[in-house]
Amino acid sequence: MSDSEAPTRIPSIDGKQDKAERGVTTKVTPNMDNAQRQRPKQFSHSFWDPKIAHLRALYFKITAMSIVLLIIVVWACLPVYWGSLWKAPVLTRNLRAWVIDRDGQALGNAVAGAIMNTTTSGIKQTLGWQKLDASMFPTNDDVALGVVDERAWVAVVIAEGATAKLAAARANGDATYDPTSLISVYYSQARNEVASGIYLPLTQTLLIKTLFQFNAQSTAQYLAGIAGNQTAIQLLARAPQTISTPAYFTLFNLRPYTAQVATAVTLVGFIYVIILSFFVTMSGAGAREVIAPYLTTASLIKLRLIMPIILYFPLSLIYSMISLPFKLPFGAKYTYAGGFFLFWVLNYVGMLSLGLATEFALTLLTQRFVAFFLIPFIVINVSVSVLPHELQPWFYKYGYGFPVFNLGQAVRTIIFNTKNHLGRNFGVLIAWAVLSLITVPIIIYVTRQREIREEQAKTLPDEREEEIREEQRRIDFGAGTTAQLSPSEERRVEEAERQDRGEKPLVA
Repeated sequence: MSDSEAPTRIPSIDGKQDKAERGVTTKVTPNMDNAQRQRPKQFSHSFWDPKIAHLRALYFKITAMSIVLLIIVVWACLPVYWGSLWKAPVLTRNLRAWVIDRDGQALGNAVAGAIMNTTTSGIKQTLGWQKLDASMFPTNDDVALGVVDERAWVAVVIAEGATAKLAAARANGDATYDPTSLISVYYSQARNEVASGIYLPLTQTLLIKTLFQFNAQSTAQYLAGIAGNQTAIQLLARAPQTISTPAYFTLFNLRPYTAQVATAVTLVGFIYVIILSFFVTMSGAGAREVIAPYLTTASLIKLRLIMPIILYFPLSLIYSMISLPFKLPFGAKYTYAGGFFLFWVLNYVGMLSLGLATEFALTLLTQRFVAFFLIPFIVINVSVSVLPHELQPWFYKYGYGFPVFNLGQAVRTIIFNTKNHLGRNFGVLIAWAVLSLITVPIIIYVTRQREIREEQAKTLPDEREEEIREEQRRIDFGAGTTAQLSPSEERRVEEAERQDRGEKPLVA
């Protein structure tokens, strides 16, 4: 081969130089030409274009798999919420209720007896009534304190000497007699406003029925006893309530649910807290894509933990401040400023406990599947917060250890002055945050090591891959030239050319 016939050798490892510049012709196979012609072009096809049939099939496959997975999640999780509600009407016996008879006479015996009969008569929907000795609670204030302390959901107290007061009012024509002072009903609505809508109607219905029977019998007996006694009849005219309604009851709502806007922060608002925390997690994941590949594992772990902890601070403040224009009663237990500050701290710790859990889920499930974690996370937390555990199957007692239940209980303490569980509430929330601070670095480390191994495998190809690359370089350099010869064949060709030119052979 002469010098004029020999091709100019230009390295083409990166494949970026123009082949025309090399002075060679690249071999183009028919298969390569067809593949280039059939490759879909962007912005150029209708949905049913046959040229993108393979892409359309892939689209349908991904959509179908997503719907199937979503159906599985829905069937697995939503029944948990439905199940938290459906047994409430038949579990009312789990609600502890007190009846205290300070009278010990006709009225007290009638009311206490009728109430206690419901526990043995086979009535399905009744409360768990207990008859307590009056000496256990010397005053009604003690009874009220016991209800606020959540030792009972409702308490019925028949006043001391109630029967005698009624008889004296009739005999003396006492116009100031108040039949509602004979029986007192104590309850705390803010403890759980949904539960109060269950146990309070049951209590009222029972008392109304019992007192209707007692009043009718008492009035009939008294009128029969004073028949023909004009003086007694005239005295009754001065106190007609002693005949029309001899005995009735008064409701004492010890912790009223006075602010309906509180629903936004005792239940629904915590769904928003979960969503806000999840948004911080996802936005952080998007922002990290530009820098995460270049960070060490230790730096990445610090970034994943420190940034959410900082971002939750202003986010929880903004969320807490939304309640200020709507006059949420932050001063019920503490000062108004102190109550708001504690509310803010509670929301911040709540975001830590909920948000860092989504950070763990993101690392474990990846961005592709983490959305499927949000549904069960919300359902499992909310299911235990609507009704008290007494009105739910035993399974739902797990709520004592979950964030939303403790957030709701703590908020009720702050804005309604219900029983103080703040120590336990903050303890559970902090425990969740600490657990995430431990598990998130572990899962990041494990996934990062896997990514490093995968990257190393890409940068260290095996011998077969190197041979394929070398062969491709030769093809790119030019078909039919020495670029397609093996190294030994090239050496023989070069020796032959040197001999043709009369040059001395190279010494091996």
